[in-house]
Amino acid sequence: MIDCTPAGNENKKLYRELRGPLGFVAQGSEFGFGKMYARGINDEALVRDEDRFIHVVSCNTHNLAVVIKTLAGNPDGSIALDQARFLCMRRANDVSQDRDFIPAPKVARHDDETFGTHQARDAHHLFKTLGHDLKVYSSAAKIPTQQMHTLWFDVSLTHATTLQAAMDRFRANTRVAVSEKTSCTLVFSFGRDHGYYGRILSQTVVVLPTVTVRRDREVFGFCFTPQDGNALLSSVAATLWFLYPEGFEERIDCLRPYLFREV
Repeated sequence: MIDCTPAGNENKKLYRELRGPLGFVAQGSEFGFGKMYARGINDEALVRDEDRFIHVVSCNTHNLAVVIKTLAGNPDGSIALDQARFLCMRRANDVSQDRDFIPAPKVARHDDETFGTHQARDAHHLFKTLGHDLKVYSSAAKIPTQQMHTLWFDVSLTHATTLQAAMDRFRANTRVAVSEKTSCTLVFSFGRDHGYYGRILSQTVVVLPTVTVRRDREVFGFCFTPQDGNALLSSVAATLWFLYPEGFEERIDCLRPYLFREV
């Protein structure tokens, strides 16, 4: 059962009593619903016959997580991260919605002393399922657009790197789309024209002309969050994980054409 309501934690009181469904999935801001999950970030953290409740993190948390794992992740599973800071510039609402649009930017409070806003908090707990204790901090603001969220990142590594190495890492990750386009409108238009029902399923679109390296260890740049496509893909993956214990990779292949390598 995939709970798409804003009351997943409240509904969990009822789900605990149900014996029929194999599992339950909540999305977005339902912190505490179950084990946090993002496709390609912590698949190995899911435990069969133990994780009946799964919390698919928000689309922006997917973005934070994939930037961290792409730039700081190692083949042995370690994360070579000193610290990471993010600014989430969130769209006001979706193009399918006619409520809650704002006339001017609206900034969010830093409600969490350690993480700033929930995006970094959730990314921290997502990696914690793999045994990592990462220093992550985020700020957030809503801006008057209906197109895409925009993310600014500052990722400090524990080792020296180069601009070319950062670029190569972004290009090598099959769940990361890269773009030479600096206009959100052009990236959004591509997704509308080529995505699955208007949604591309890549976890982020990194704007390559904005990526830079400072002091050999800090990687800066901007990227766009493909609406909620990344969270939708993770919800499908979690569902297939419940349904097919023997493996589901081949069953999700039908969606791979919507994970673009370049926009």
